[in-house]
Amino acid sequence: MLPDCLTAEGEQRCRQLLAKATAQLRVRPAAAAVLVPLCSVRGVPALLYTLRSSRLAGRHKGDVSFPGGKCDPTDQDVVHTALRETHEELGLAVPEDHVWGILRPVYDQAKNTVVPVLAGVGPVDPQSLKPNPEEVDEVFALPLAHLLQVQNQGYTHFCRGGHFHYTTPVFLHGPHRVWGMTAIITEFTLQLLAPGAYQPRLYFPGFQPRG
Repeated sequence: MLPDCLTAEGEQRCRQLLAKATAQLRVRPAAAAVLVPLCSVRGVPALLYTLRSSRLAGRHKGDVSFPGGKCDPTDQDVVHTALRETHEELGLAVPEDHVWGILRPVYDQAKNTVVPVLAGVGPVDPQSLKPNPEEVDEVFALPLAHLLQVQNQGYTHFCRGGHFHYTTPVFLHGPHRVWGMTAIITEFTLQLLAPGAYQPRLYFPGFQPRG
């Protein structure tokens, strides 16, 4: 059953669970940060995603992602990086007090640390946003109920040297496939928002899932 995570009680529960990690991670350096925007679309709890511009350089152009980017020396911390990048990419100004906390960091293929920042951004109409066309081709939302349905969940097994190495989640049947680092962050978010309602897919040797 999908909990009403948009209630004051749901928000407080999440903030309390994230408080310790948030205090520790805000003061640590990181390569990049993303905002995980928890929103309400026509009253339905959802996560807001972007489709990266196909005109961007690099291997991740055209991928689904959360708004975010590299930490700038002028950023106070990773939270400010995530908020700044979200405003630059989507024109969406998220007050700092709407940040619920910091989720478990993830790492790109170059082992750079990417910090996910969860925030409640309130009611949103994705079609009314004005994304920066140099960075974003599309903005869309996926309801939490959609993400939690087993038929919309998949996984990818990766092998190295002919042997199983690790597994990552994939989320299907939305406007675009959610995979890679964005899917991993989505999984961490679902585990926090809907404990017991989501079966984690992520696995690699030595990984310890959080309850």
